[in-house]
Amino acid sequence: MQNNENYAGARVACLLAVSLLILSAGYGQSVDSVTNKLTGFPSKLFGRIQSRTANLNQQLTGQTEKYLQRLAKREERLKKKLNKVDSTAAKELFAGSSQQYAALLQKVKTDTGSRLLPMSGNYQPYVDSLKGTLSFLQKNPQLLSGSPVQPLSPQIQVQLQGSISQLQALQAKMQDADQAKAYVQQRKQQISQYISQHANLQGLLGKETAGMNQDLYYYSQQVRQYKEMLNNPDRLEQKALSLLNQLPAFQNFMKNNSQLGGLFSLPGNYGSATSLAGLQTRDQVSQIVQNQVAAGGAGGAAALQSNLQSAQSQLDGYKNKLSQLGSGSGDEQKMKPFWKRLEVGTNFQTTHDSYYFPTVTDLGLSLGYKLGNSNVVGVGASYKIGWGNGIQHIALSSEGVGLRSFIEIKIKSSFSATGGLEYNYTTPFTAYQQLKQLQYWTQSGLIGVSKTVSMKSRVFKKTKLQLLWDFLSYQQVPKTQPILFRVGYTL
Repeated sequence: MQNNENYAGARVACLLAVSLLILSAGYGQSVDSVTNKLTGFPSKLFGRIQSRTANLNQQLTGQTEKYLQRLAKREERLKKKLNKVDSTAAKELFAGSSQQYAALLQKVKTDTGSRLLPMSGNYQPYVDSLKGTLSFLQKNPQLLSGSPVQPLSPQIQVQLQGSISQLQALQAKMQDADQAKAYVQQRKQQISQYISQHANLQGLLGKETAGMNQDLYYYSQQVRQYKEMLNNPDRLEQKALSLLNQLPAFQNFMKNNSQLGGLFSLPGNYGSATSLAGLQTRDQVSQIVQNQVAAGGAGGAAALQSNLQSAQSQLDGYKNKLSQLGSGSGDEQKMKPFWKRLEVGTNFQTTHDSYYFPTVTDLGLSLGYKLGNSNVVGVGASYKIGWGNGIQHIALSSEGVGLRSFIEIKIKSSFSATGGLEYNYTTPFTAYQQLKQLQYWTQSGLIGVSKTVSMKSRVFKKTKLQLLWDFLSYQQVPKTQPILFRVGYTL
Protein backbone atom coordinates (compact mmCIF):
# COMPACT_ATOMS: atom_id res chain seq x y z
CA MET A 1 0.00 0.00 0.00
CA GLN A 2 2.80 2.35 0.95
CA ASN A 3 4.61 1.58 -2.33
CA ASN A 4 1.47 2.38 -4.33
CA GLU A 5 1.15 5.79 -2.60
CA ASN A 6 4.81 6.55 -3.30
CA TYR A 7 4.36 5.55 -6.92
CA ALA A 8 1.28 7.79 -7.27
CA GLY A 9 3.12 10.75 -5.71
CA ALA A 10 6.09 10.30 -8.00
CA ARG A 11 3.79 10.12 -11.00
CA VAL A 12 2.08 13.39 -10.06
CA ALA A 13 5.44 15.10 -9.57
CA CYS A 14 6.59 13.93 -12.99
CA LEU A 15 3.43 15.23 -14.61
CA LEU A 16 3.87 18.62 -12.92
CA ALA A 17 7.49 18.81 -14.04
CA VAL A 18 6.58 17.98 -17.63
CA SER A 19 3.77 20.58 -17.57
CA LEU A 20 6.14 23.27 -16.32
CA LEU A 21 8.64 22.40 -19.03
CA ILE A 22 5.94 22.66 -21.69
CA LEU A 23 4.70 25.99 -20.33
CA SER A 24 8.21 27.44 -20.13
CA ALA A 25 8.96 26.24 -23.63
CA GLY A 26 5.74 27.83 -24.88
CA TYR A 27 6.59 31.12 -23.15
CA GLY A 28 10.08 31.04 -24.68
CA GLN A 29 8.62 30.40 -28.10
CA SER A 30 6.18 33.30 -27.66
CA VAL A 31 9.03 35.63 -26.68
CA ASP A 32 11.07 34.44 -29.65
CA SER A 33 8.08 34.92 -31.93
CA VAL A 34 7.53 38.47 -30.71
CA THR A 35 11.24 39.22 -31.00
CA ASN A 36 11.36 37.96 -34.57
CA LYS A 37 8.40 40.13 -35.50
CA LEU A 38 9.78 43.22 -33.75
CA THR A 39 13.19 43.00 -35.40
CA GLY A 40 11.47 43.27 -38.77
CA PHE A 41 10.43 46.91 -38.60
CA PRO A 42 12.18 48.98 -35.85
CA SER A 43 13.71 51.44 -38.31
CA LYS A 44 10.37 52.11 -40.00
CA LEU A 45 8.57 52.33 -36.64
CA PHE A 46 10.99 54.83 -35.10
CA GLY A 47 11.05 56.84 -38.30
CA ARG A 48 7.26 57.10 -38.22
CA ILE A 49 7.23 58.16 -34.56
CA GLN A 50 9.92 60.78 -35.13
CA SER A 51 8.14 62.16 -38.19
CA ARG A 52 4.74 62.45 -36.49
CA THR A 53 6.01 63.97 -33.26
CA ALA A 54 8.38 66.38 -35.03
CA ASN A 55 5.58 67.58 -37.32
CA LEU A 56 3.16 68.12 -34.42
CA ASN A 57 5.92 69.79 -32.41
CA GLN A 58 6.57 72.25 -35.23
CA GLN A 59 2.88 73.05 -35.71
CA LEU A 60 2.18 73.46 -32.00
CA THR A 61 5.25 75.66 -31.49
CA GLY A 62 4.32 77.90 -34.42
CA GLN A 63 0.70 78.27 -33.29
CA THR A 64 1.72 79.01 -29.70
CA GLU A 65 4.23 81.65 -30.77
CA LYS A 66 1.65 83.40 -32.99
CA TYR A 67 -0.95 83.21 -30.23
CA LEU A 68 1.29 84.70 -27.54
CA GLN A 69 2.53 87.44 -29.87
CA ARG A 70 -1.05 88.32 -30.82
CA LEU A 71 -2.14 88.44 -27.16
CA ALA A 72 0.87 90.55 -26.17
CA LYS A 73 -0.05 93.09 -28.88
CA ARG A 74 -3.66 93.15 -27.70
CA GLU A 75 -2.60 93.90 -24.13
CA GLU A 76 -0.26 96.61 -25.39
CA ARG A 77 -3.15 98.26 -27.24
CA LEU A 78 -5.35 97.95 -24.16
CA LYS A 79 -2.64 99.55 -22.04
CA LYS A 80 -2.29 102.51 -24.43
CA LYS A 81 -6.05 103.10 -24.51
CA LEU A 82 -6.40 102.89 -20.74
CA ASN A 83 -3.32 105.08 -20.22
CA LYS A 84 -5.15 107.95 -21.91
CA VAL A 85 -7.94 107.72 -19.33
CA ASP A 86 -6.22 106.50 -16.17
CA SER A 87 -2.44 106.14 -16.34
CA THR A 88 -2.17 104.81 -12.75
CA ALA A 89 -4.67 102.02 -13.40
CA ALA A 90 -2.96 101.17 -16.68
CA LYS A 91 0.37 100.84 -14.93
CA GLU A 92 -1.05 98.57 -12.23
CA LEU A 93 -3.24 96.42 -14.47
CA PHE A 94 -0.55 95.71 -17.05
CA ALA A 95 2.49 95.60 -14.77
CA GLY A 96 4.84 92.82 -15.87
CA SER A 97 2.50 91.38 -18.53
CA SER A 98 4.87 92.05 -21.44
CA GLN A 99 7.74 90.37 -19.57
CA GLN A 100 5.55 87.36 -18.80
CA TYR A 101 4.57 86.97 -22.45
CA ALA A 102 8.23 87.20 -23.44
CA ALA A 103 9.16 84.52 -20.88
CA LEU A 104 6.43 82.19 -22.15
CA LEU A 105 7.58 82.73 -25.74
CA GLN A 106 11.19 81.97 -24.83
CA LYS A 107 10.14 78.81 -22.99
CA VAL A 108 8.13 77.54 -25.95
CA LYS A 109 11.03 78.15 -28.34
CA THR A 110 13.71 76.47 -26.21
CA ASP A 111 11.90 73.77 -24.19
CA THR A 112 13.27 70.37 -25.23
CA GLY A 113 11.60 68.28 -22.53
CA SER A 114 14.91 67.33 -20.92
CA ARG A 115 13.51 67.76 -17.42
CA LEU A 116 11.16 65.14 -15.96
CA LEU A 117 7.58 66.31 -16.31
CA PRO A 118 4.76 65.17 -14.01
CA MET A 119 1.45 64.25 -15.61
CA SER A 120 -0.91 67.21 -16.00
CA GLY A 121 -4.04 67.99 -17.96
CA ASN A 122 -6.18 65.27 -19.52
CA TYR A 123 -4.79 61.75 -19.49
CA GLN A 124 -3.71 60.58 -22.94
CA PRO A 125 -3.69 56.78 -23.03
CA TYR A 126 -1.84 56.35 -26.31
CA VAL A 127 0.88 58.85 -25.39
CA ASP A 128 1.37 56.99 -22.12
CA SER A 129 1.58 53.67 -23.97
CA LEU A 130 3.97 55.07 -26.59
CA LYS A 131 6.27 56.52 -23.95
CA GLY A 132 6.24 53.22 -22.05
CA THR A 133 6.94 51.29 -25.25
CA LEU A 134 10.01 53.34 -26.10
CA SER A 135 11.34 53.10 -22.54
CA PHE A 136 10.78 49.34 -22.48
CA LEU A 137 12.59 48.85 -25.80
CA GLN A 138 15.45 51.02 -24.59
CA LYS A 139 15.88 48.79 -21.53
CA ASN A 140 15.41 45.57 -23.52
CA PRO A 141 17.48 46.04 -26.70
CA GLN A 142 17.60 42.28 -27.29
CA LEU A 143 14.02 42.49 -28.59
CA LEU A 144 15.24 44.68 -31.44
CA SER A 145 18.62 43.09 -32.11
CA GLY A 146 17.25 39.53 -32.05
CA SER A 147 19.94 38.30 -29.64
CA PRO A 148 20.73 38.98 -25.95
CA VAL A 149 24.44 39.26 -26.79
CA GLN A 150 24.22 41.21 -30.05
CA PRO A 151 24.15 45.00 -29.55
CA LEU A 152 21.85 47.32 -31.42
CA SER A 153 23.13 48.83 -34.62
CA PRO A 154 24.17 52.50 -34.31
CA GLN A 155 21.38 53.51 -36.69
CA ILE A 156 18.66 51.88 -34.55
CA GLN A 157 20.16 53.35 -31.38
CA VAL A 158 20.06 56.85 -32.86
CA GLN A 159 16.49 56.39 -34.09
CA LEU A 160 15.29 55.03 -30.75
CA GLN A 161 16.88 57.86 -28.78
CA GLY A 162 15.59 60.37 -31.33
CA SER A 163 12.03 59.04 -30.94
CA ILE A 164 12.25 59.35 -27.15
CA SER A 165 13.65 62.89 -27.37
CA GLN A 166 11.01 64.03 -29.89
CA LEU A 167 8.18 62.63 -27.77
CA GLN A 168 9.56 64.28 -24.62
CA ALA A 169 9.89 67.60 -26.44
CA LEU A 170 6.32 67.39 -27.74
CA GLN A 171 4.97 66.59 -24.28
CA ALA A 172 6.87 69.57 -22.91
CA LYS A 173 5.45 71.85 -25.63
CA MET A 174 1.93 70.68 -24.82
CA GLN A 175 2.43 71.51 -21.17
CA ASP A 176 3.87 74.88 -22.17
CA ALA A 177 0.74 75.44 -24.26
CA ASP A 178 -1.45 74.62 -21.24
CA GLN A 179 0.54 77.09 -19.13
CA ALA A 180 0.11 79.77 -21.81
CA LYS A 181 -3.65 79.16 -21.87
CA ALA A 182 -3.83 79.32 -18.08
CA TYR A 183 -1.94 82.63 -17.98
CA VAL A 184 -4.11 84.20 -20.69
CA GLN A 185 -7.23 82.97 -18.89
CA GLN A 186 -6.00 84.67 -15.74
CA ARG A 187 -5.23 87.92 -17.61
CA LYS A 188 -8.64 87.84 -19.29
CA GLN A 189 -10.37 87.53 -15.92
CA GLN A 190 -8.34 90.38 -14.42
CA ILE A 191 -9.07 92.72 -17.33
CA SER A 192 -12.77 91.75 -17.48
CA GLN A 193 -13.12 92.31 -13.74
CA TYR A 194 -11.61 95.78 -14.07
CA ILE A 195 -13.93 96.66 -16.96
CA SER A 196 -16.98 95.42 -15.01
CA GLN A 197 -16.05 97.82 -12.18
CA HIS A 198 -15.76 100.74 -14.63
CA ALA A 199 -18.77 100.56 -16.94
CA ASN A 200 -17.69 103.73 -18.77
CA LEU A 201 -14.66 101.84 -20.19
CA GLN A 202 -16.72 99.13 -21.89
CA GLY A 203 -16.78 100.95 -25.21
CA LEU A 204 -13.08 101.78 -25.02
CA LEU A 205 -11.72 98.37 -24.04
CA GLY A 206 -14.55 95.97 -24.91
CA LYS A 207 -13.46 95.23 -28.50
CA GLU A 208 -9.92 94.15 -27.59
CA THR A 209 -11.23 92.10 -24.66
CA ALA A 210 -13.68 90.29 -26.94
CA GLY A 211 -10.82 89.62 -29.35
CA MET A 212 -8.81 88.14 -26.50
CA ASN A 213 -11.69 85.79 -25.68
CA GLN A 214 -11.92 84.72 -29.31
CA ASP A 215 -8.17 84.10 -29.59
CA LEU A 216 -8.22 82.03 -26.41
CA TYR A 217 -11.10 79.91 -27.71
CA TYR A 218 -9.52 79.26 -31.11
CA TYR A 219 -6.14 78.42 -29.62
CA SER A 220 -7.66 76.05 -27.05
CA GLN A 221 -9.43 74.16 -29.80
CA GLN A 222 -6.26 73.97 -31.90
CA VAL A 223 -4.28 72.52 -28.99
CA ARG A 224 -7.06 70.01 -28.39
CA GLN A 225 -6.88 68.89 -32.02
CA TYR A 226 -3.11 68.46 -31.85
CA LYS A 227 -3.53 66.26 -28.76
CA GLU A 228 -6.17 64.20 -30.53
CA MET A 229 -3.87 63.77 -33.54
CA LEU A 230 -1.05 62.57 -31.27
CA ASN A 231 -3.42 60.28 -29.38
CA ASN A 232 -4.50 58.53 -32.61
CA PRO A 233 -1.92 55.84 -33.52
CA ASP A 234 -1.48 54.57 -37.05
CA ARG A 235 -1.46 50.89 -38.00
CA LEU A 236 2.30 50.42 -37.65
CA GLU A 237 2.33 51.78 -34.10
CA GLN A 238 -0.75 49.75 -33.19
CA LYS A 239 0.98 46.61 -34.46
CA ALA A 240 4.06 47.29 -32.31
CA LEU A 241 1.90 47.78 -29.21
CA SER A 242 -0.06 44.65 -30.00
CA LEU A 243 3.12 42.59 -30.28
CA LEU A 244 4.61 43.93 -27.07
CA ASN A 245 1.38 43.37 -25.15
CA GLN A 246 1.92 39.65 -25.69
CA LEU A 247 4.95 39.80 -23.36
CA PRO A 248 4.25 39.54 -19.60
CA ALA A 249 7.45 41.54 -19.00
CA PHE A 250 6.01 44.48 -20.97
CA GLN A 251 2.71 44.24 -19.11
CA ASN A 252 4.51 44.38 -15.75
CA PHE A 253 6.69 47.24 -16.97
CA MET A 254 3.66 49.31 -17.98
CA LYS A 255 1.90 48.50 -14.72
CA ASN A 256 4.84 49.83 -12.72
CA ASN A 257 6.08 52.66 -14.95
CA SER A 258 3.10 54.10 -16.82
CA GLN A 259 1.57 57.40 -15.80
CA LEU A 260 -1.72 55.70 -15.00
CA GLY A 261 -0.03 53.08 -12.87
CA GLY A 262 1.90 55.78 -10.98
CA LEU A 263 -1.24 57.86 -10.52
CA PHE A 264 -3.16 55.07 -8.81
CA SER A 265 -0.12 53.40 -7.22
CA LEU A 266 -1.15 49.94 -8.41
CA PRO A 267 0.05 47.16 -6.06
CA GLY A 268 2.35 44.41 -7.20
CA ASN A 269 -0.44 41.81 -7.01
CA TYR A 270 -2.83 43.98 -9.04
CA GLY A 271 -5.37 41.87 -10.90
CA SER A 272 -4.80 38.74 -8.80
CA ALA A 273 -7.37 37.08 -6.55
CA THR A 274 -5.55 38.20 -3.38
CA SER A 275 -5.77 41.86 -4.42
CA LEU A 276 -9.58 41.59 -4.43
CA ALA A 277 -9.82 40.39 -0.85
CA GLY A 278 -11.95 42.68 1.33
CA LEU A 279 -13.51 44.56 -1.59
CA GLN A 280 -17.29 44.81 -1.76
CA THR A 281 -18.99 42.74 -4.42
CA ARG A 282 -21.62 44.10 -6.80
CA ASP A 283 -24.39 42.33 -4.88
CA GLN A 284 -23.22 43.87 -1.61
CA VAL A 285 -23.20 47.38 -3.11
CA SER A 286 -26.66 46.78 -4.59
CA GLN A 287 -27.96 45.65 -1.19
CA ILE A 288 -26.58 48.81 0.46
CA VAL A 289 -28.35 50.99 -2.09
CA GLN A 290 -31.63 49.12 -1.56
CA ASN A 291 -31.34 49.55 2.21
CA GLN A 292 -30.77 53.29 1.81
CA VAL A 293 -33.81 53.58 -0.47
CA ALA A 294 -35.97 51.55 1.90
CA ALA A 295 -35.02 53.88 4.74
CA GLY A 296 -36.77 56.68 2.86
CA GLY A 297 -40.15 55.03 3.26
CA ALA A 298 -42.74 54.20 0.64
CA GLY A 299 -41.78 57.17 -1.53
CA GLY A 300 -38.04 56.60 -1.37
CA ALA A 301 -37.75 54.74 -4.68
CA ALA A 302 -40.01 57.24 -6.44
CA ALA A 303 -37.96 60.17 -5.11
CA LEU A 304 -34.71 58.55 -6.27
CA GLN A 305 -36.15 57.90 -9.73
CA SER A 306 -37.39 61.49 -9.94
CA ASN A 307 -33.96 62.85 -8.99
CA LEU A 308 -32.26 60.63 -11.56
CA GLN A 309 -34.62 61.82 -14.30
CA SER A 310 -34.06 65.43 -13.29
CA ALA A 311 -30.28 64.96 -13.43
CA GLN A 312 -30.54 63.28 -16.83
CA SER A 313 -32.70 66.15 -18.09
CA GLN A 314 -30.12 68.70 -16.94
CA LEU A 315 -27.31 66.74 -18.62
CA ASP A 316 -29.28 66.65 -21.86
CA GLY A 317 -29.78 70.40 -21.62
CA TYR A 318 -26.05 70.97 -21.19
CA LYS A 319 -25.33 68.72 -24.18
CA ASN A 320 -27.75 70.69 -26.34
CA LYS A 321 -26.14 73.98 -25.32
CA LEU A 322 -22.69 72.64 -26.12
CA SER A 323 -23.82 71.38 -29.53
CA GLN A 324 -25.43 74.75 -30.29
CA LEU A 325 -22.20 76.54 -29.41
CA GLY A 326 -20.31 74.38 -31.87
CA SER A 327 -22.80 74.31 -34.75
CA GLY A 328 -23.69 76.77 -37.44
CA SER A 329 -20.89 79.24 -36.79
CA GLY A 330 -18.14 77.50 -38.73
CA ASP A 331 -15.71 78.03 -35.86
CA GLU A 332 -14.54 74.42 -35.92
CA GLN A 333 -13.19 74.87 -39.45
CA LYS A 334 -11.26 78.02 -38.50
CA MET A 335 -9.38 76.01 -35.89
CA LYS A 336 -8.20 73.40 -38.41
CA PRO A 337 -5.01 73.69 -40.48
CA PHE A 338 -5.37 74.55 -44.17
CA TRP A 339 -5.04 71.01 -45.53
CA LYS A 340 -7.68 69.75 -43.07
CA ARG A 341 -10.21 72.16 -44.58
CA LEU A 342 -9.80 70.83 -48.12
CA GLU A 343 -12.51 68.58 -49.52
CA VAL A 344 -12.02 66.36 -52.58
CA GLY A 345 -15.12 65.40 -54.54
CA THR A 346 -16.27 63.79 -57.75
CA ASN A 347 -19.53 64.01 -59.69
CA PHE A 348 -21.12 62.96 -62.95
CA GLN A 349 -24.05 63.83 -65.20
CA THR A 350 -25.35 62.32 -68.43
CA THR A 351 -27.09 63.53 -71.56
CA HIS A 352 -29.29 61.29 -73.69
CA ASP A 353 -30.47 61.01 -77.25
CA SER A 354 -32.98 58.34 -76.24
CA TYR A 355 -34.79 57.26 -73.10
CA TYR A 356 -32.52 54.30 -72.49
CA PHE A 357 -28.96 54.99 -73.61
CA PRO A 358 -26.76 57.92 -72.47
CA THR A 359 -24.86 59.68 -75.24
CA VAL A 360 -22.29 61.53 -73.11
CA THR A 361 -21.22 61.18 -69.46
CA ASP A 362 -19.60 64.22 -67.88
CA LEU A 363 -17.14 63.12 -65.14
CA GLY A 364 -15.97 65.86 -62.81
CA LEU A 365 -13.32 66.18 -60.11
CA SER A 366 -13.37 69.07 -57.62
CA LEU A 367 -11.30 70.51 -54.78
CA GLY A 368 -13.21 72.58 -52.23
CA TYR A 369 -12.15 74.76 -49.32
CA LYS A 370 -14.43 74.84 -46.28
CA LEU A 371 -15.22 78.39 -45.20
CA GLY A 372 -17.32 76.98 -42.39
CA ASN A 373 -19.10 73.81 -41.34
CA SER A 374 -21.29 73.79 -44.47
CA ASN A 375 -20.05 76.62 -46.70
CA VAL A 376 -17.57 75.62 -49.41
CA VAL A 377 -15.83 77.32 -52.34
CA GLY A 378 -13.73 75.50 -54.87
CA VAL A 379 -12.59 74.71 -58.38
CA GLY A 380 -12.76 71.65 -60.56
CA ALA A 381 -12.44 70.09 -63.99
CA SER A 382 -14.48 67.67 -66.05
CA TYR A 383 -14.05 65.25 -68.92
CA LYS A 384 -16.85 64.28 -71.30
CA ILE A 385 -16.91 60.66 -72.47
CA GLY A 386 -18.97 59.69 -75.49
CA TRP A 387 -20.57 56.24 -75.62
CA GLY A 388 -21.72 56.00 -79.23
CA ASN A 389 -25.19 56.15 -80.78
CA GLY A 390 -26.95 53.26 -79.11
CA ILE A 391 -26.64 49.88 -77.48
CA GLN A 392 -25.76 48.38 -80.85
CA HIS A 393 -23.11 51.01 -81.67
CA ILE A 394 -21.01 51.53 -78.52
CA ALA A 395 -17.84 53.53 -79.14
CA LEU A 396 -15.81 55.52 -76.63
CA SER A 397 -14.75 59.02 -77.64
CA SER A 398 -13.54 62.32 -76.13
CA GLU A 399 -16.48 64.72 -76.40
CA GLY A 400 -15.04 67.66 -74.47
CA VAL A 401 -13.60 69.02 -71.25
CA GLY A 402 -14.58 71.68 -68.74
CA LEU A 403 -13.20 74.02 -66.07
CA ARG A 404 -15.37 74.84 -63.07
CA SER A 405 -15.69 77.12 -60.06
CA PHE A 406 -18.39 76.78 -57.42
CA ILE A 407 -19.73 77.96 -54.07
CA GLU A 408 -22.14 76.29 -51.68
CA ILE A 409 -24.00 78.03 -48.85
CA LYS A 410 -26.06 76.07 -46.35
CA ILE A 411 -29.77 76.88 -46.36
CA LYS A 412 -31.26 74.47 -43.85
CA SER A 413 -30.53 70.98 -42.62
CA SER A 414 -28.93 69.06 -45.52
CA PHE A 415 -29.95 71.54 -48.24
CA SER A 416 -27.57 74.14 -49.68
CA ALA A 417 -27.77 76.85 -52.32
CA THR A 418 -25.12 76.36 -54.95
CA GLY A 419 -23.82 78.34 -57.88
CA GLY A 420 -20.84 78.54 -60.17
CA LEU A 421 -19.27 79.57 -63.43
CA GLU A 422 -18.01 77.01 -65.93
CA TYR A 423 -16.14 77.01 -69.23
CA ASN A 424 -16.80 73.98 -71.43
CA TYR A 425 -15.18 72.70 -74.60
CA THR A 426 -18.13 70.89 -76.19
CA THR A 427 -16.56 69.75 -79.45
CA PRO A 428 -15.20 66.20 -79.94
CA PHE A 429 -11.40 66.14 -80.03
CA THR A 430 -8.61 63.68 -80.61
CA ALA A 431 -5.54 65.78 -79.70
CA TYR A 432 -4.64 68.20 -76.92
CA GLN A 433 -3.81 70.98 -79.41
CA GLN A 434 -7.48 71.19 -80.41
CA LEU A 435 -8.38 72.47 -76.92
CA LYS A 436 -6.49 75.70 -77.63
CA GLN A 437 -9.19 76.81 -80.10
CA LEU A 438 -10.98 79.32 -77.85
CA GLN A 439 -13.96 79.78 -80.22
CA TYR A 440 -15.21 76.33 -79.23
CA TRP A 441 -15.33 77.11 -75.50
CA THR A 442 -18.71 78.13 -74.06
CA GLN A 443 -19.78 79.62 -70.74
CA SER A 444 -22.27 78.19 -68.26
CA GLY A 445 -23.74 80.08 -65.32
CA LEU A 446 -25.24 77.68 -62.81
CA ILE A 447 -27.52 78.24 -59.83
CA GLY A 448 -29.52 75.64 -57.97
CA VAL A 449 -30.01 73.51 -54.90
CA SER A 450 -28.02 70.58 -53.55
CA LYS A 451 -28.88 67.97 -50.93
CA THR A 452 -26.19 66.14 -48.98
CA VAL A 453 -26.68 62.60 -47.73
CA SER A 454 -24.14 61.12 -45.29
CA MET A 455 -22.70 57.71 -46.18
CA LYS A 456 -21.21 54.97 -44.02
CA SER A 457 -18.38 54.20 -46.39
CA ARG A 458 -14.61 54.23 -46.01
CA VAL A 459 -14.19 55.79 -49.46
CA PHE A 460 -17.17 58.13 -49.86
CA LYS A 461 -18.12 60.27 -46.86
CA LYS A 462 -21.32 61.68 -48.34
CA THR A 463 -23.44 61.80 -51.49
CA LYS A 464 -24.47 65.10 -53.03
CA LEU A 465 -27.51 65.48 -55.31
CA GLN A 466 -27.61 68.72 -57.33
CA LEU A 467 -30.36 70.27 -59.45
CA LEU A 468 -28.93 73.20 -61.45
CA TRP A 469 -30.20 75.76 -63.94
CA ASP A 470 -27.81 77.07 -66.58
CA PHE A 471 -29.11 80.61 -67.15
CA LEU A 472 -26.53 81.21 -69.90
CA SER A 473 -27.61 78.20 -71.95
CA TYR A 474 -30.13 80.27 -73.97
CA GLN A 475 -27.29 82.38 -75.38
CA GLN A 476 -25.39 79.41 -76.78
CA VAL A 477 -25.48 78.43 -80.45
CA PRO A 478 -26.46 75.70 -80.63
CA LYS A 479 -28.51 75.93 -77.43
CA THR A 480 -27.19 73.75 -74.60
CA GLN A 481 -29.14 71.84 -71.98
CA PRO A 482 -30.62 74.35 -69.45
CA ILE A 483 -31.46 71.94 -66.59
CA LEU A 484 -28.69 69.75 -65.16
CA PHE A 485 -28.86 66.99 -62.60
CA ARG A 486 -25.60 65.88 -61.04
CA VAL A 487 -24.70 63.18 -58.54
CA GLY A 488 -21.52 63.76 -56.59
CA TYR A 489 -19.48 62.03 -53.91
CA THR A 490 -17.12 63.49 -51.31
CA LEU A 491 -13.96 61.50 -50.65
